[in-house]
Amino acid sequence: DAHQSLLATRVRTTDMMKVANSFAIMHPQVFSMEVWGGATFDVAMRFLHESPWKRLQLIREAVPNILLQMLIRGSNAIGYTAYPDNLVVKFIEKSWDNGVDIFRIFDSLNWNKSMKVSINAVRDYTGGIAQACICYTGDLQDKSKSKYNLNYYTDLAGELEQMGAHMLGIKDMAGLLKPYAAVELIEALKKTVKIPIHLHTHDTSAIQAATYLKAIEAGVDVVDVALGSLSGLTSQPNFNSMVEALKGNERAVPFDMDSLNAFSNYWEVVREHYYPFESGLLAGNAEVYQHEIPGGQYSNLRPQAASLGLEDKMEEIKATYEQVNEMFGDIVKVTPSSKVVGDLALYMVSNHLTREDIMTRGETISFPESVKSFFKGDLGQPPGGFPPELQKIILKDEKPYTDLPNAHLKPVDFDKEFEEFKIKFNDRQTFLDFLSYKFYPKVFEEYFNHYNKFADVTAIPTIAFFYGMKSNEEILVNIGQGKTIIIRLLYVGHADESGNRIVYFRLNGQTRSVEVHDKKAGVKKISHAKATTEKHIGTPLQGLLSKIFVKPGEKIKKNTPLFTIEAMKMETTITAPNDLSVDKIVLAEGTLVESDDLVLELK
Repeated sequence: DAHQSLLATRVRTTDMMKVANSFAIMHPQVFSMEVWGGATFDVAMRFLHESPWKRLQLIREAVPNILLQMLIRGSNAIGYTAYPDNLVVKFIEKSWDNGVDIFRIFDSLNWNKSMKVSINAVRDYTGGIAQACICYTGDLQDKSKSKYNLNYYTDLAGELEQMGAHMLGIKDMAGLLKPYAAVELIEALKKTVKIPIHLHTHDTSAIQAATYLKAIEAGVDVVDVALGSLSGLTSQPNFNSMVEALKGNERAVPFDMDSLNAFSNYWEVVREHYYPFESGLLAGNAEVYQHEIPGGQYSNLRPQAASLGLEDKMEEIKATYEQVNEMFGDIVKVTPSSKVVGDLALYMVSNHLTREDIMTRGETISFPESVKSFFKGDLGQPPGGFPPELQKIILKDEKPYTDLPNAHLKPVDFDKEFEEFKIKFNDRQTFLDFLSYKFYPKVFEEYFNHYNKFADVTAIPTIAFFYGMKSNEEILVNIGQGKTIIIRLLYVGHADESGNRIVYFRLNGQTRSVEVHDKKAGVKKISHAKATTEKHIGTPLQGLLSKIFVKPGEKIKKNTPLFTIEAMKMETTITAPNDLSVDKIVLAEGTLVESDDLVLELK
């Protein structure tokens, strides 16, 4: 969670593996190591071109003596929507087979019903530990906020214990649990349940070490920490400092401080390689008590904003995020529900929309897919239900459902679909690859195509992977035990009329050359016509024009999908604002577009 919260989940497996085994040898007394989950699964394929399953297998091999822990989003598993129950069960079973011991199960809206399948799967199909979570939000000490009060949390905890949880997790994803509230909460939970309690928080406000100290005094069993140089801010409290702070406490666990500090020093150096992915937060900030953005989302919001051309509007985005949460009825915000709030906040800032605009002319607005899915009930039901007026505005003519979202999904036919999967890709693909595809079909396809073109890039040193090589620079690439290749970049030739360059390099002492197409050579920024009249349909935000659903001359009914825009992890389908006829399609699928670029002309 440290690199998810500080570095947009970009840390590569190669950097982890350099210290995984030595950490396991030096510090076997830690309760567990969190190594896997939705964000790491997604980003490994999407941006790092790695197999998330291979990462888990490598860590398991290097860390045989410590419990490995993963995060699973109940009926959403590792994705952003609901999946068939048998797919969730199969995923949990295979995760156990490949090294996961503790399954931290939560629901993004604290809807316990959607956690039942995952809890039962851990108990019935694995020898692992089902750690069911309650997500903490609001402020227990502000008695004017009655929605998330002490009874709310103790009731949830009692239900989870009855459902078969081996442990109770408290997931304080935004770092809102204050020190004296922690005493109140832990003491009440200890009276309610007999199972161990594991507390997780983020240090965005810079006071969460105090929260841990008070929680420990109140009897909490486990707390989550991060090594010093990857701690604090939107990450977890400082492991090294907490060990020092607990010295003399009867519940303290002894650790080798010289070793902990050495591991912290390693990550301090490695963190420099990932500087473009830093969250931008330089100090603790009490604003978190207002906007309530989860630590794991904060660092991802900045690259999302940048992909939409909004990097300089982070303050406005944070304020809008708070406003969207209020519009939604003050929901529990953790992936994937927090993504919905963030998507609408980004959409509103990108299109200069206010709360009043949404409520008065929402009928004509094409909302992001995640927002429509949320109000349809695909993530479950929030405490107190959906705001009915806003739900009607967003769904338009679509009817929501109120039962479990999985109930509307057909079970996966594993034998049949796995065979179809191998036909689409190739026979070398494993069942684990198939599971990756079922959760992230587009991302897996891109990962597969990248592998086919470039093979395994995970051995490339991190600096060369992200930034390329400088002239006359030499790198060592370890491609197997005892197999290291030495690569020195000699010279990059001039681009020809087709944008191709000859790159000369030395490979293990032998001069080689290869022709490479330079995508930036001679590229000029292309400007498209803008949507300026009522006869024009334009793009609401910048991104990729991924799909066009209509043809010239076609007559379209109101709310019919016209085209889809993709921007990083956000997808928005633009629908017809009223009945219309398409005259001309101006841009083609696959075009990179800016806000208000003209896509369709109407008759």
